[in-house]
Order: sequence, then structure tokens, then C-alpha cells
Amino acid sequence: MNVRSPRPTALPEEHLHHPRSRAAFRTAKLLTGGYLGLSALTLVAVALLHNDAALVNDAVWVRATIVVVSALVTFLCAVRAARGSRTAYRRLRIISGIMLVAVVAVIALPGTFPLWLKVEQGVCGLALLGVAAIVNGRHLRALFATA
Repeated sequence: MNVRSPRPTALPEEHLHHPRSRAAFRTAKLLTGGYLGLSALTLVAVALLHNDAALVNDAVWVRATIVVVSALVTFLCAVRAARGSRTAYRRLRIISGIMLVAVVAVIALPGTFPLWLKVEQGVCGLALLGVAAIVNGRHLRALFATA
């Protein structure tokens, strides 16, 4: 028995090419790309500074690795959502919100992470805040709800 979902899995091209859609997706891809780039550079910095226990501890290694993986997934979801994938759009909404909460926790935790990583996470958090605002905005929610 072939069971189909009640909605198509991808949006029609005419919805994706609306100027507001294109602008929202372009901004989301730029922000997630910046998040990925900064996260990758941070992991490189962690690797280079691994001998300095004051700057890099086990928590920094774990956090930096998790952030790079999540940033890659977030970027790929943004790219796929821009192509009309409902699943990618849903994942982008969820991941950007969860990672934003995690960033706030990292910044708020006293003593666990060095100041330089908290600053980097703050910048990542600003990018994620922008992504969350865009993907949870009225236009994209309506676009993926009605198509």
C-alpha cells in the first residue's frame, strides 16, 4: 500500500521565486554560512591552541566539535529549504532554536568555557537569532503552510 503525505514535500517554483522568499532564503543562507565558517575557524583555533590548558579544555573541544557539526547541518537545511524542502525547513526551525538556547547556556555558565569561546558563541548566537527570526517569520511560515 502506497501512503502519500497530504502535502507535497517540496514547494512549487513560483512560491520560491517570490521576491520576499528569495530575500529570506538568501539571508538565511548567508547567516548559516557565516555560522558554519566561524565555527570551522573556531575548531581550527582550538586545534592550534590545544597545548594551552587555560584557553582550551575538554569542554571547549566537545563544544567546538558539536557546533561545527550543527552548523553544517543548519547550513545544509537552509540550502535545501531554499529549494523548497519542507523537511529541511522544519529542521532549520528546530535546530536554529535549539542551538540558540545552547549558546545562551554556554555564555551563562560560569567557569566552564573561556571568555574567547563565549564571545565567539555570542557572535554565533546573533547569526542564529537572525536565522530563527527569518524562518519563524510570517512569510516563510505561511509559504510552507499553504503550498
